[in-house]
Amino acid sequence: DDGTYAITAVQHVPEKESIVDNGASFDPQPGTIHGTVPPAIQHLTTEILAEEGQYQVLARWDTPRVVKGVSFSLRLNVAAEDGSDRLVSSAGTPDTQYRFRGLMPGRYTLSVRAVNSQGQQGDPASIQFSISAPAAPSFIELTPGYFQITATPRQAVYDPTVQYEFWFSDAQITDIHQVENAARYLGTALYWIAASVNIRPGRDYYFYIRAVNQVGKSAFVEATGQASNDAAGYLDFFKGQITESHLGKELLEKV
Repeated sequence: DDGTYAITAVQHVPEKESIVDNGASFDPQPGTIHGTVPPAIQHLTTEILAEEGQYQVLARWDTPRVVKGVSFSLRLNVAAEDGSDRLVSSAGTPDTQYRFRGLMPGRYTLSVRAVNSQGQQGDPASIQFSISAPAAPSFIELTPGYFQITATPRQAVYDPTVQYEFWFSDAQITDIHQVENAARYLGTALYWIAASVNIRPGRDYYFYIRAVNQVGKSAFVEATGQASNDAAGYLDFFKGQITESHLGKELLEKV
């Protein structure tokens, strides 16, 4: 009534959405000239993508907390023939991902660190990756089954970007360079089940397998296997699995 008013206000915090939705913590920009030391980089990953004979690498990362005004500094080095590292590219971004383009095959090291508006830098994170065709499978496990053989290749060092080409032959191919002409291509996958009533126990069958990725293919590796020779198991297989549409009424009656 005396013309005096009280005003209550809440300061808007633009990071509130990230805090509520994503569970991120937020360090407000301090009032000192020194700022807040940026957080360390974590969960740094790279993904290699093919691009018309050259390659892209998409880098992603995050930080344990959100700090206002932070950007990210990236340095990409490639290993030179003399064993030293040569700077390929440096970049800055406010985002938590960055795409390098036009890269050639080689062994690379990427370092990423956070930088605040005062130029203070957080602890860097580094990751190594290679743009190259994969190594050949170091081991191939062949598992016998009824009228089938399962081939499961393994790399000496696990690489999530690698898959495998599977080729199959009834006869051994003495010249590995003739695999594509003499063997039958089955498909590309992490493992393969070669199944057919023509895959019989007691004889050898040949897999020719090579690792593939976005960059290229390895040499072929040969693996020799046989179907299961469990006679009792085949009887159970026929009785429980095979119908007239598979092998015919006459065979069922004999079983």
